[in-house]
Amino acid sequence: MFLTGLAALAVVPTLPTAAQDLDGVALFPLVAGCFVAASLLGGVLGGHWADRSGAHRPLAAGMVLAVVTLVVSAASTSVWQLAAGRFVDGMAGGMIAVAVNAAIGQAYPERLRPRALALMSACWIVPSLVGPPLAGLVAEWWSWRAVFYGLAALTALPALAVVTLLHGRFRPAAPGPSKNAVPAPPEDGTQESSKDGAPRPPLLVAVAVSVGAALGQYGASGRDTRHLLFAAVGLALLAVFATRLLPSGTVRAARGLPVTVLLRGLSSGVFFTLEALVPLMLVTDRDVAPVVTGLAFTGAAVVWAASSWVQGRLPERTPRHRLVMIGALIQVAAVVVATVGSMPGAHPAVAASSMVVAAVGMGLLAPSLTVLSLSHAPAGRQGYASSAMQTTQNLGQILVLGAASAVFHAFPALGPPDAVGYGAAFALLLVPGVLAVLLAPRSGNVPGTGRGVRGDPDDCRS
Repeated sequence: MFLTGLAALAVVPTLPTAAQDLDGVALFPLVAGCFVAASLLGGVLGGHWADRSGAHRPLAAGMVLAVVTLVVSAASTSVWQLAAGRFVDGMAGGMIAVAVNAAIGQAYPERLRPRALALMSACWIVPSLVGPPLAGLVAEWWSWRAVFYGLAALTALPALAVVTLLHGRFRPAAPGPSKNAVPAPPEDGTQESSKDGAPRPPLLVAVAVSVGAALGQYGASGRDTRHLLFAAVGLALLAVFATRLLPSGTVRAARGLPVTVLLRGLSSGVFFTLEALVPLMLVTDRDVAPVVTGLAFTGAAVVWAASSWVQGRLPERTPRHRLVMIGALIQVAAVVVATVGSMPGAHPAVAASSMVVAAVGMGLLAPSLTVLSLSHAPAGRQGYASSAMQTTQNLGQILVLGAASAVFHAFPALGPPDAVGYGAAFALLLVPGVLAVLLAPRSGNVPGTGRGVRGDPDDCRS
């Protein structure tokens, strides 16, 4: 997680600069979104792999793939190659994230999972302090390519060590009786279906969703006929195949795992859209130096880790769904701050601070949603639950960022982009933000199942 955090936080602040250098600012939503699109595929692969063979294998494979993709991105001669590198990196990131969560579900009792997840967040503190500011300085004084090459060199040897040390670790235990999970799903030959009705989708479904997400991101980057056509094809693929990757009842926000999965998508869509558009606005419209945007990323990562640490130290009987609601309310406040920061005359620090405020909310609700999803997961299917969470996280980012990008491109003709386009895009985020606040109570217990929502697995009264 430390290595992943270092690479992720150092790379992201340099993407607007890279897009400018490669004459691809108009395609920035594609560059920012293709990572997320590929994470859909990586998350599905990693989750199924973790359930079948243990979390160690997808985790090791993701680390190796991450090193390769840093080199591909560093050597980019066009924005399309940079997007391809980010796509491969997204596959690696999806595998790593799902494998880590599955490992926590396989190795830790439920009462320790909040602290284990807080520890994972703490692994981002040093990378957040060092990575973004250093990457911003390197990009400003030398080249954004040096950031990618340097990270590849730093990660190669540790990744090899990870591959060696993880061999044979985190093999899934045979499922047994559990107060907080439904029985393991039966085999049906080609697919496995759980009691909640969610199938394990074939690989082609995951590929279709990933391609649809990438096409949707590209379509949102322009307003001509070609872009609209790509957006329509992408949305059609998502509409047909996306629900097959999710638990039954996710779209209608059914209690338990379905609504928990949906909330991950809504909250991630709000946060990562802010994280994509706020730096783009600061760099391209406010002429803010890359090192400043790097500091904003640093502040967001630090407060995310601190907020996650707080939720991990709360009493075990603290209702997790209430933390989700509080986190969602804080995100709504961050959206308001970003909208105000986009107005003419507003100091750049106002918009930058919205990333920090949103990170406070994510630090509370993201680990809480993960704990709830593992509690609601079918026995022996932590990888499946983690994969579903990763899928909606990425779908939320894609759909919300795509919608915000479409709104942004529709408004520049009416006035200055920072006053109209960005303001309208940020205001749109109030929709998923408020919806997450309203749905948070449904992520608690499932009536009739006896599954609790508190930190204590023996407490089913909530």
